[in-house]
Amino acid sequence: MNVIEEAHGQGWALYRGDCVEITRQMPDKSIDLAVYSPPFGNLYTYSDSERDMGNCASDEEFLAQYAFLVKELHRLMRPGRLVCVHCKHLVNYANRDGMAGLRDFPGDLIRVHKAAGFAFHSHVTIWRDPVTEMQKTKAHGLLYKQLRTDSTFSRAGMAEFILVFRRWPETEADAALVAPVSHTHESFPLEQWQRWASPVWSDIDFTDVLNVKAVREDKDEKHLCPLPLPIIERCLTLYSRPGDVVFDPFNGVGSTGYQALKMQRRYVGTELKESYFRTAAENLREAATVRQTDFLSLLQPKTGDAAE
Repeated sequence: MNVIEEAHGQGWALYRGDCVEITRQMPDKSIDLAVYSPPFGNLYTYSDSERDMGNCASDEEFLAQYAFLVKELHRLMRPGRLVCVHCKHLVNYANRDGMAGLRDFPGDLIRVHKAAGFAFHSHVTIWRDPVTEMQKTKAHGLLYKQLRTDSTFSRAGMAEFILVFRRWPETEADAALVAPVSHTHESFPLEQWQRWASPVWSDIDFTDVLNVKAVREDKDEKHLCPLPLPIIERCLTLYSRPGDVVFDPFNGVGSTGYQALKMQRRYVGTELKESYFRTAAENLREAATVRQTDFLSLLQPKTGDAAE
């Protein structure tokens, strides 16, 4: 791979560089599941690199850059498999945007994925505590004082979402590559499915995240909030098998890979920021299983899979 640097371990590979340039070098139909949280437009700036998708002037600019990645992601996905994208609505402010309100960022992401050939498969709302949001952001729309003064300015708390997209087979050769993800009564009880099939997940522990203390000292760091491990765990349980290759193009400190390795999956990640890359490599080494997975076969079809 033509990258800035790379790190490998038992069942995982991590590459540092531009995620679009790296994905262009990866083989067709080699990923079984992608789980990630993209930059939320220009809401947060993670680094001063011009290659950082968070360094954009507008939502339109971000979406134009993101579309290059999604095009490559459609090529990388095994037919019949899924991409899980974590996101939320974005906020407009009167003093900055001329009018307060919300921007439909999830809707923008859906349109980009559909344009690349994905089908919009599922949508999960993740409940967030509005009291915690109020205490953290001091948003006027959540203040009880505002409700008493003029409740037309009051609003509900901000939920988060998991958008799920399917890469459908397009040819007979694609159909031969479909590998179903099946479960048993023992591995996935009915009661668990009835909870997880809910359109709202209200039992996620948002404190269960990887430690990010080691990368909070950088001068260009404005925000880092890793995707909670329970969300990743659910996506992996629902939509992948042990041994599958899981991908995160916005690796961060390695949350998706950490959980994937703990659950006996294999992992490929890309990360631009050096401090995140180094922290993620340590997290992945910690989570790596003891099974003897040959790195050179990481992106090759597994035993019993149809050849391309």
